[in-house]
Amino acid sequence: MLNGLKSILRRIFNVTVREVRIMRGMPIYTFCLVFFPLIVAIFFTTLLNDGTPENMPVGVVDLDNTATTRAMVRKLDAMQSSRVVAHYNNVNEARQAIQRNQIYGFLYIPNGTTSRLYANKQPKVSYYVTQVPMLAGSMIYKDIKTVTTLASAAVGSAKLSALGMSSKEIAANLQPIKIDLHMINNPYSSYNIYLSTYLVPGLLLVFVFLLVPYSIWTEVKFGRSREWLKTAGGSLHLALIGKLIPLNLMFIVVMLGFEFYIYGYLDFPHPGGYWPIVFIGIMAIFSCEGFAIFVASLIPSLRMSMSVCTLWSVLSFSMCGCTFPVTAMHPMLRALAALFPLRHYIVFYQICIFDGFPFNYAVLHIAMLFLFLLLPLFGMRRLKRNLMTPIYIP
Repeated sequence: MLNGLKSILRRIFNVTVREVRIMRGMPIYTFCLVFFPLIVAIFFTTLLNDGTPENMPVGVVDLDNTATTRAMVRKLDAMQSSRVVAHYNNVNEARQAIQRNQIYGFLYIPNGTTSRLYANKQPKVSYYVTQVPMLAGSMIYKDIKTVTTLASAAVGSAKLSALGMSSKEIAANLQPIKIDLHMINNPYSSYNIYLSTYLVPGLLLVFVFLLVPYSIWTEVKFGRSREWLKTAGGSLHLALIGKLIPLNLMFIVVMLGFEFYIYGYLDFPHPGGYWPIVFIGIMAIFSCEGFAIFVASLIPSLRMSMSVCTLWSVLSFSMCGCTFPVTAMHPMLRALAALFPLRHYIVFYQICIFDGFPFNYAVLHIAMLFLFLLLPLFGMRRLKRNLMTPIYIP
């Protein structure tokens, strides 16, 4: 038994050494395992370094031009997300500026706004915001609405004060319900904390989906598939294990390096601790590899298997539930979302790392990742047959 184990380990070692030699001679591995992940991690974490966008350009059409409306414009300019960059003479000029992408929105204040405000006649002001860049439009809409609400409240406060009401009575009239907002695990409303924790790992998993079928079918492309199996003693299982060992080491180093960079150096909130981070990072890599091997066994073509894996990994960004909630999707799409490893990766993150709940709260998603890991077992016979009788399909 001991001699059999030594023989198995020796064959795995031989395949691993062979794979390292291949990787050293092919620049795609260096770029996909080192340079591109590093660029992706630095790009997104520095792009969103400020947490939320600031000083986005807005315009103003102020036909009233009184001290009250000018104060309103100054408050809008003082908001963190908005910066007043231009005043326009009419709505058409401001609309054309939005169409030329010079501003993301503008505030229209018609003539007579101040007089109607003080006469308690409910003047109407208009906001025009673009929703092509949804984030910019939504944040500018929030700033403009806040400024106009504060202006109305200031006038109402002055009137109620003149009537002899106390500050508490004024506050109760202007804001009957006081909002006490608690943003769980992202108190700074930082888009860096929200987006980088799924965008960067998702892009790293794209490289997993890309390189696994590439490493398998290049053996057929360059006529090395039989030699590969022979090095493993004819066992496809040992051949895949030996081939994936150097890839896994690099993937795990890159993934965990990024995780400890954002949670250790950038200090992103992680109440669940470090062990769940390590667990889900490794499980995500293994599950994506299992899915990629399964696709490679079904599609005996380098180009098509890589295309299907890449398409599936890119669709994960829409189906994982971060950009659009899965619960609001069509029932068919909601069921389809379970077939994307990134979906289970994200839900585990939200439950066990951001919220700090134990693993049993995410046991279904852990089980799904294990199922992805076991998928290659259903295609081993077909894959071995294609490797033993190689026919390269470009």
